[in-house]
Amino acid sequence: MGTFGVLGPLTAGSARLGGPKQRAVLARLLIARRRVVPVRVLVADLWEDPPDGALGTVQTFVGALRKALEPDRPPRTPSTLLVTEGAGYALRAEDVDAWRFEEMLGGDLSVLDSALALWRGPAYAEFADEHWARAEIDRLEELRLVALERRAEAALALGRTAGVVADLRAHLAEHPWREKAWSLLALALYRDGRQGDALEAVRAARHALVENLGVDPGASLRALEADILAQSPRLMPSTAPSLVGRSAELAALEAAVPAAGLGIALVTGEAGVGKTALAEAFREVVGGRGWTTVWARCPEDAPVAWPWQQVVESLGEKLAVADRFHLRRAIVSTVESAAPVLIVLDDLHQADEETLAVLAAFTTHQLSGRVLIVATTRAVVPSEALARAEPVRVELRGLGEESVGVLVRSITGGSPDVRVIHERSGGNPFYVKELARLFAAGGDLGAVPAGVRDVIRHRLAALPAEARTVLHQASVLGRDVEVDLLAALADERVPGASDDVLGAGAGAEARVLDALDVALAAGFLVEEAPGRARFTHALVRDTLYEDVSLTRRARWHSVVAAALESLRPDDVHLLAHHYLLAGARGDKAVRALAAAAESTRSPRAAARLWQAAVEASGGTRLDLLTGLVRALAVSGDLEAARARRSDALRLAGDAEAMADVIGSFDVPGIWTTNDDPVHSAELVTAAERTLAAFPGPTATRARLLATIAMEQRGTGDRLAEAAEAETIARDLGDPALLAFALNARFMHTFHRTGLAPERAAIGRELLSVASAHSLVTHEVLGHLILIQAHAALAEFDTADQHAAAADDLARRHDLPLVSVFTEWYAALKLAASGQVAEADRAYRAAAARVQGTGMWGMERGLLPLALLSLHGPSTVDLTDDWGPHLEWVRPLVLPHDEALAAARALPPGPADLLSEVRACLLAMAATRLRDAALGKRAHELLLPAKSELAGAGTGLFTFGPVARYLGELGR
Repeated sequence: MGTFGVLGPLTAGSARLGGPKQRAVLARLLIARRRVVPVRVLVADLWEDPPDGALGTVQTFVGALRKALEPDRPPRTPSTLLVTEGAGYALRAEDVDAWRFEEMLGGDLSVLDSALALWRGPAYAEFADEHWARAEIDRLEELRLVALERRAEAALALGRTAGVVADLRAHLAEHPWREKAWSLLALALYRDGRQGDALEAVRAARHALVENLGVDPGASLRALEADILAQSPRLMPSTAPSLVGRSAELAALEAAVPAAGLGIALVTGEAGVGKTALAEAFREVVGGRGWTTVWARCPEDAPVAWPWQQVVESLGEKLAVADRFHLRRAIVSTVESAAPVLIVLDDLHQADEETLAVLAAFTTHQLSGRVLIVATTRAVVPSEALARAEPVRVELRGLGEESVGVLVRSITGGSPDVRVIHERSGGNPFYVKELARLFAAGGDLGAVPAGVRDVIRHRLAALPAEARTVLHQASVLGRDVEVDLLAALADERVPGASDDVLGAGAGAEARVLDALDVALAAGFLVEEAPGRARFTHALVRDTLYEDVSLTRRARWHSVVAAALESLRPDDVHLLAHHYLLAGARGDKAVRALAAAAESTRSPRAAARLWQAAVEASGGTRLDLLTGLVRALAVSGDLEAARARRSDALRLAGDAEAMADVIGSFDVPGIWTTNDDPVHSAELVTAAERTLAAFPGPTATRARLLATIAMEQRGTGDRLAEAAEAETIARDLGDPALLAFALNARFMHTFHRTGLAPERAAIGRELLSVASAHSLVTHEVLGHLILIQAHAALAEFDTADQHAAAADDLARRHDLPLVSVFTEWYAALKLAASGQVAEADRAYRAAAARVQGTGMWGMERGLLPLALLSLHGPSTVDLTDDWGPHLEWVRPLVLPHDEALAAARALPPGPADLLSEVRACLLAMAATRLRDAALGKRAHELLLPAKSELAGAGTGLFTFGPVARYLGELGR
C-alpha cells in the first residue's frame, strides 16, 4: 500500500476512494493512529441520528475500503491493513504523510523544507466541520506553524536574513499572535543591519499580542528588545570553531617568528592530526600583520624541487636558472625580496633531496628580510642542515576530551557520547570529524566511517606485503599487541607444537620484528614497552580487523588462544575473548568462558560469555544454563531468561539439581505485577514439589521459599514463605540469602495502603546488607525501594538521593533496566511540581523505554494511567491500551447508569503497587456518581494512607495527596 495523504485532500496511494461517508471512515481510522476504533464510535461519528442498519452500512464501507486498499489480496484471506479487532476496526498504516511530517520536525533546513512540502492544503480539509477531526486538524496546523518557525530559525542560522524576513512577514500576517515568529522577525531584521525595523517589529508584536490575546509580550521577547537596544553581541550568529584546542601550539609558532632574518618551525604529527589546519590558522594570524603567505605542498612523484617552483611562481617570478647552485640562490633571493613572508611547506616527509637542499640553502644565508618557514611532516626529515638550524618543534598530539566535545558539537549540534568519540579517535581531529558526521547521519559510533577507512587503506597500501600481513594479524590481538603472541600467530604452528612454548620459529619472529619496525615508522603502531605495542587509534585497528575474512579471523583467534593456554592459562578473560571469537568448542574453551563469565562485572558481557560456554559444551550443562539465566535477567533480557530457565528446569533430574536451578535465580525484583504468570506457575509448582526433600532450615529451603514468594508477587498470599526464608537467612548469617528473602517480603507488603514506612525499613536494611557485602544488584534494589517509599511520603529530596545513587551504580555495573525506573521517577517529579507539559513528554519517553524489555507487567496500561493522573478524566479514551486497569477506568467516563454498575462490580484487586491508584480511581468514580456505598469503600481503602501521595509509592506517577480524596469523600 502506498502513502496515505491527509495533509490536504484525503488520498490513499493510487486507490480510488468512494463517497464522503466511506472517506470519513478512512479518515477516522487514520486519526486513531493504528488503534482500534469501536464500530459504535464509527456509527456515532458518521451520523448525528444513526439510521436503521447503520452497523451494516459501516461494514459495507469497510469492505469497500479493503478492496480499494488491497486490490491484490486473494479472496477469503483476512486483511492485514484494515483489520478487525474485537468490536472495532484498526488501520495498520505504515506510511502517512502527517506522521512523516512529525518525524521530520527535528531536522535541518533541507529536512524542514521537505517536511513543509508534504502539505498540499489544510489537513483533513474535507472533514473540517466534523467534531471527531477538529482536534487532530488543530494539532497538525499547530505543528505546521511550528515547522515554519523552525525553518525560519534554521535559515537564519545560515545567514539567509532577506528570505527569512519575507517569509515571516507573510506568516505573521495570518497569525499575528505567534510570539516566537515576532522574535525571529526582529532578530532577522537586526542581523540584516536594520536595527530600527527590528525595534518596530517588537512594538508591532506587543500591539498584536495585546489586541489578539490581551497579554503582554513574554520574557524572551522583552529580553530580545533590550539586547537590540544594547546591540548585544549575543544577537549575532556564532561561528563554528575552525581550530580547537591548539592555543599552546599557536603560541609556539608565534615564538618562531624571527625578529630579523630566518625563522623555521617544524610541525610534526600523524595524518589528520591538524598540521595543515594549524598552519592555516597561523597564516591568518601573521596575515593580519602584513605578512605575505605562500603555500606549497610536497606531493609524491613530483618534479625536482617542485614545492619551491610553486613558491617562486606564487611570488610572481619564474625560475630560469639551470644549475643547482644558482637555482638555490635564486629561490632564496626571490623569497627574501617578498619579506616579511611566511612559507608553508606541507608534507615535508615526501620531499625530494633537492627540495631539502633548497631548504638547507636558506639556513646558510644571512637574510636581510624576515622569513619564516613552517614545514609540516608526519615523520622525521633526514636533513642535517635542518637539524642544525634548531627549528622550533611543534608536536601535535590528539585533542583532549573537552576540545573534542567542542569540535563534535560544532558539527552535530547534538549531544553524542563525546567520551566514546574521544576514545575511538584518540583525539585526531580528522577522525573526530568523521565520527561526528557518522553520528549526525544516524550511524553507529562503533563503526569505522567510510572516509577514515579509505584513508587508512591508502596508507596501508604503501607498506610492504609482509608488514601488511603482520598488521592484520596484530589486529586480531586487539588494540594492544604482545610481540610473543604475534610471533606465535605469524608462525601458526602452535596447535601442533610440543617443545616450543610459542611454536614460533626464529624466522617468524624476525619477520614480525622487521614488520613491526615498518609499522612503527609509518605511524600505525607505537611502542609501549619492550615486547608491547599499541595501535595508534582504535579506528586503525578496527579497519585492519574488518578487512580480515571471518574464516581467517576465527582461525587466528584459535591460534592465539592455544598460545595463551601455554603462556598464561590463568588469564581467563583474554582466553575467553579469543575462544569466543574463534567459536571454539571443548573443555578448555568452556573452562575459560565460564570463569570469565563468573568474574566479569558487566551482566551483558556475562550473558555473552555464558551463552558461548553453553554452546561450547553442547548445551546440556545445568551450571552453565543457570549462569546464563541469571546474567540474562540482570542484563535486562527477561524474556530470554525465562525461556532458558524453563529449559534448565526440564533438564534437572533429581531434587538437588532442581533446587539448584530454582534457587540460582535470585535476581532482584521491584515491580509487583507478574511479567509471566504461566512461567511463574511452572516454577512455583516445581519449587513446592522440591521443598519436601529439604525439610530442615537450610539455605536451599530458604531459596525455594523465597522463590515461591517472589514468583507469586502481588498476591499477599505468600508472606509466610517469605518470613520463613528470612528467618533461616538470619540464623545462617548468609547476607546474599537475606537480601533475597527481604526482596520476597517486600513483594508482599501491599495487602493494604499506607505501608510506605514498612517498605522503607526493608529498603534501608537491604541497602545496609548489600553495600556491606558487595551485592550490587540488591544494593540497587534497596535504592529503588527507597525511591518509591520516600516519594509516597512526599520526601522528594531523599528520593532524589536514592535515584542518583541507583543511576550511578547502574552506570558503573552496566545495569540497563535501572534507568527505566529512574526515568519514570523523574517524570513523577515533574508532575508533582506542576510542570504538566514537561511531565507529559517525560511520561511518554519513559513508557517507550519499557517496550521490549520483557517487563510485560509494566508494558500495558501504565502510560494511560500516568496521563490520567496528569490531565484528569476528561482526556480518558477507553480505546487506549489500559491493560488490566480498564475496568477501573470505565466508571470515570461511561454514562451514569453503566458507570455505576461497572463501579459496583469492581473486585478487590491484587495486593500490589497499584493498590492506592485503584482506590483513588474508585474514589473519583464515587465522587462523580455521588454513590455513598462506593465512597465508603474507597474511604476505607485510602484511610491508612492519609498522609501519603496517592500512587507515588509506585515511583512512577501520583494522583495527588490521599487527604484530598478523603476530604472529597467526606463531603
